[in-house]
Amino acid sequence: MHPFRAAVEKGDLAAVEAMLADDVVFRSPVVFKPYPGKAITAAILRGVTRVFDDFRYVREIGDADGRDHVLVFEARVGERQITGCDFLHFDEDGLIDDFMVMVRPLSAAQALAAAMGEQFDRIAEEAAQAAK
Repeated sequence: MHPFRAAVEKGDLAAVEAMLADDVVFRSPVVFKPYPGKAITAAILRGVTRVFDDFRYVREIGDADGRDHVLVFEARVGERQITGCDFLHFDEDGLIDDFMVMVRPLSAAQALAAAMGEQFDRIAEEAAQAAK
């Protein structure tokens, strides 16, 4: 089991944050513009934990050199079942420098967008506090 998966499944958000590079770029499944930086990425991931119910990883795919890893997940957002993938790229220090998420189906992506939109003021505040 990949250490990132293990940390997420334990709910150890401090360990998850420690795996993020300072210059990580988060690519949302529902927002066009990427989010650069560890503070905002960590805050978004905390927000996701508040939005997803019954989250579980169901599959791992890794490349031979360990720099790219895909984790397939299932969860619920409200009444919508969602399936998604976390695409992780690791830098030369073993930290996540690119974190892209894709989800399906469209109705679940729309539910996720709405739920995360409701979280975004809190996410922005958490990121601002962490950046100080």
